[in-house]
Amino acid sequence: MQKIFTFALLLFASLSVFAQQPQPLATTSEDSLSQNISKTSTTIGGYGNAFYQRNSNLGTAKMNLERGVLFFGHKFNNQISFFSELEIEDAKVTGGKSGGEVSFEQAYLKFNLNANQYIVAGLFIPRIGILNENHLPNTFNGNERNYVETLIIPATWRELGVGLYGSLNRLPINYSVGIMNGLSSADFTHGTGLMEGRFEGSNASANNLAVTASLQYYVGDFKAQISGYYGGTVGVSKRKADSLGLNSGIFAAPVALGEADMQYSHNGFSAKVLGTIVSIKDAQSINRAYANNTPEMEYGAYAELGYDLLYKLITHTHKQQLILFVRDEKLDINSKIPSNGIIDGTLDQNYIVSGLTFLPIRNIALKADVRLVHTGKQNPSLIINPNPAAVPYQQNNNLVNLGMAFSF
Repeated sequence: MQKIFTFALLLFASLSVFAQQPQPLATTSEDSLSQNISKTSTTIGGYGNAFYQRNSNLGTAKMNLERGVLFFGHKFNNQISFFSELEIEDAKVTGGKSGGEVSFEQAYLKFNLNANQYIVAGLFIPRIGILNENHLPNTFNGNERNYVETLIIPATWRELGVGLYGSLNRLPINYSVGIMNGLSSADFTHGTGLMEGRFEGSNASANNLAVTASLQYYVGDFKAQISGYYGGTVGVSKRKADSLGLNSGIFAAPVALGEADMQYSHNGFSAKVLGTIVSIKDAQSINRAYANNTPEMEYGAYAELGYDLLYKLITHTHKQQLILFVRDEKLDINSKIPSNGIIDGTLDQNYIVSGLTFLPIRNIALKADVRLVHTGKQNPSLIINPNPAAVPYQQNNNLVNLGMAFSF
């Protein structure tokens, strides 16, 4: 992991500072509003995906409308706009039954300061990793989001706060800094990383805060980024924190996350590499207070290669694409545990994903992929009241996925 970060930083520092930064194409209503080229004051858009999955070990299959998202935006004037995304997961939410979720994925005001800077305020997604900001399902390969940016960097990671975004006039560098509410260590759940500790705009504690920052660097068809997060996880009062044996304050029991990634795309070829690490130095105190088996360290990395099989066959402007890809993902959600934690080998995971992504147009994707899964051994100490009919745990599995995705 250290080698990945070192390599990324060396590339980041050594590339020519006079390269030109590419301008993204507006392919959705949100893009048009963000680039201030929308022809109407109020815009409506959205995205979604559905897929079929066959589980080899269980011998079962499922079909699911994983998410449907409606985007609503409004341009008050050239300086102020509003952005929002309302998401429904698993098609519906039924009272008294598990599954499904309705939530705001974004809801923020954007204030354009000048041509190179803007401020966002509200429920927004900080610039961490690749998938957080670029999570439309027709923009990534595979029916499911990669697990590194789902479990280690929880996508889509939104919180309430304020962020400053900008670019440098004479250098191809973008930057961002932000401050938002922190996480809740009381809600950390074994096996899900930081995911359950997020507030996502719902009655978030402001006793603890977090800061985040990123740098992006462009040169030709290459882009590199480093980003980070540091925030407290104890939102309770000082009296209660003392009773739980936890520190209190803005950055009490902090979570620190670092990430570096690189992307390259040229002549039908594409490549992505990302590495991330999470440190929770007070995990032992969190476990003593909440008995939730919080790890001291988590990490993840992946590399993906793709090639457009139609690149040399179709040369017209909005060309069709048929991308053959392969991705290798490695993550461990409890790579280091405190003395009062219990190791879980099943959280040491490796995924090899390969398949095809067909885009008849940029906003539509038809996908087929196979996901090969390998994990460490199951720890019997974590099995409480085992089901006598349960299938014995298997360290290897494969999942076959067929699906579709769209955005507009």
